[in-house]
Amino acid sequence: MPNSDNSLVRPSRRRRRLGISVLAILVVLVVIGIVVFRNVGHWLVHEDPLGKADAIVVLSGGLPFRAEGAAGVFKSGCAPAVWVSRPEGPQEELAALGIHFVGEEEYNREILVQQGVPDAAIRIFPDTIVNTQDEVEEISRDMRRDGKHTVIIVTSPQHTRRVKALWKKLVGDDPRVIVRAAWGDPFDADHWWRTTADVLAVVRESMGLLNVWAGLPVRPHLQ
Repeated sequence: MPNSDNSLVRPSRRRRRLGISVLAILVVLVVIGIVVFRNVGHWLVHEDPLGKADAIVVLSGGLPFRAEGAAGVFKSGCAPAVWVSRPEGPQEELAALGIHFVGEEEYNREILVQQGVPDAAIRIFPDTIVNTQDEVEEISRDMRRDGKHTVIIVTSPQHTRRVKALWKKLVGDDPRVIVRAAWGDPFDADHWWRTTADVLAVVRESMGLLNVWAGLPVRPHLQ
């Protein structure tokens, strides 16, 4: 009988230890998940040290904050020119209705001038772009054509890591990019889950990074 009792006790102890181990692993995973969840907003922000460059670029979107950030970089003396992207818009559709469309690029130009950038130092890209990938390809193409080697790109804080990843994927190290954040942007990296706008920004940037790492299988539209 004593041997029979011991044989019953040992499996019970093993099950208890196994249960405690599984619970401990689950607790650790939950803690890791909470830490990752809370810090993903900060992780998306990846800013480079500021340095001398041939030009500053205002990426499309984020009115008026990206243009304001670019104006601040310009006034620091890091580059002699500011380039502005021309995003795709409903020009043709509105023209058919007899309505004049003022593109985002014109508002960015006005913001730059209002912030102290000379109009002669501002250049708007001639071609329209659909997304950040188009912008990176356009910027690098023009830089190589003109023999320029360093550009400062100003974008929203949560967009900086994806811009850097896209440049590395599509361009490499020459021309070189310096990515800077427009800190006037209202994105709240500490509490990004509290507003719909910040949640959408985090989801969009995270999915965009996954697309870059996967080799850009998702395209903005069919060519």
